Amino acid sequence: MTRARLFRLSIMMGVCMMSSSVHAEPAGHITGIGGVFVRSKDPKALAAWYRDVLGIKVEAWGGAMLRYDAPGHPDVVVWNAFPQGTDYFGPNPRDMMLNFAVDDLDAFLARLSAHGVVVIKRDDSDPYGRFAWIADPDGTRIELYQPRTK
Repeated sequence: MTRARLFRLSIMMGVCMMSSSVHAEPAGHITGIGGVFVRSKDPKALAAWYRDVLGIKVEAWGGAMLRYDAPGHPDVVVWNAFPQGTDYFGPNPRDMMLNFAVDDLDAFLARLSAHGVVVIKRDDSDPYGRFAWIADPDGTRIELYQPRTK
C-alpha cells in the first residue's frame, strides 16, 4: 500500500471517528488523538513486534486501530509536552514516548517476559496507577499504565 493511500486511509478513519461523536460544543475543536505515526527503518518488522509481543491487532494495511471504549480504559487520552532535557523518556532515540493503558500490569509484564522484553523500570506506588517502561525494537520508550481503580 502506498504512503499516499495510507495517509488517505488515516484521514478517512479520523473523519469517521469524529463524525460519529456527539459534540457538546460548537464545531471547530480537537476531539481526541486520531492516530500515532512513527518512522522505522523496518516498518513491517516493527508492526510484527507490536502484534506479536504487545498483542496489538495489526490490520492488513499495516497499522492498528485502538478503541477508547475498551473496558477499563482510562476516560481520557493525555497529551503533554516535556522539557527538551527531560530524563522521563529515559534513553530514547526519539523525541516522544508512547503510553499504553493495560488492564492487568502483572499479567502484561509476564507476557512480555515470555517474549524476552526487559522491563527498564517499574513503579507501583504512583497515586494515579501502576507503571512500567520498556522499549520497542527501534528504541522508542513505551510506558505501560494500569489506572488505579476508583
